[in-house]
Amino acid sequence: MLGRLERMELVSRKVFRGRMKGERRSRRKGQSVEFADFRNYVPGDDLRFIDWNMYARLDKLFLKLFLEEEDLHFYALIDASASMSFGDPTKLHVAKQLAAALGYVGMCRADRVRVAALGPPGAAAPTLRGKASLWKMLNYLDTVQPVHNVSLADGVKDFVLRNPGTGIVVLLTDLMDKQGYEAALRMLLGRRMDVFVVHILAPEEIDPPLQGDLKLIDVEDADEAEVTVNGALLQRYKQTVDAFIDQSRTFCSQRDMTYLLTRTDQNIEELVTKYLRQRGVVR
Repeated sequence: MLGRLERMELVSRKVFRGRMKGERRSRRKGQSVEFADFRNYVPGDDLRFIDWNMYARLDKLFLKLFLEEEDLHFYALIDASASMSFGDPTKLHVAKQLAAALGYVGMCRADRVRVAALGPPGAAAPTLRGKASLWKMLNYLDTVQPVHNVSLADGVKDFVLRNPGTGIVVLLTDLMDKQGYEAALRMLLGRRMDVFVVHILAPEEIDPPLQGDLKLIDVEDADEAEVTVNGALLQRYKQTVDAFIDQSRTFCSQRDMTYLLTRTDQNIEELVTKYLRQRGVVR
């Protein structure tokens, strides 16, 4: 799988000005070995880039333009709230797998990569670059546990305050927050990020195998509800889940964010190399 990831690259729909030279083609013109276009000479331009062969043929001065090669800042933000501990494998485990895979793609392209959990305190996630940083990323992901409950909005607010740069941000979350997810996504948009929302749900959340009289306890705030689960209630529940998914997809699409729904029982390699490629996260 690592070999397949090394042949991929992250896709950005926006132009971001990189800080350092990288391996990514930019839509801006700059200096590299790959020719892009000509433009008319303007007094003050660097004479080294004049095409003298064109001048000999046309008696006009043209400047050669080359593709700029730059780096990109890639952020993978992991929702580490207690609800992400649900499922087999857990939603958090899948989120960490996706973050590791996409982070490795970025590091192979000399992009600046930061994988960070939203909420839990501790050592700040390092900014990584180059394939040799793979183990640093994996070691950090091993420390991420769903033990602290921080709202999605508070977690994203802390992230945007600590990270002034722009770039691609992939938010890995179940979007389950009683305060709502809308404020968190608006904050990312306010930073002019290229936002991808990966909505992770367990199959048991979509189609719960429950029957009878039950006491349900919210894993995050310990709120309790006594219910009698029957066919009618399950039908209403499924309609509510479908509406939740449709609302999330619509919210993202109306704001030029890419929404991706995935389940914890999906094969991680197919998820990255097929589904994410089809949806334009990688190519």
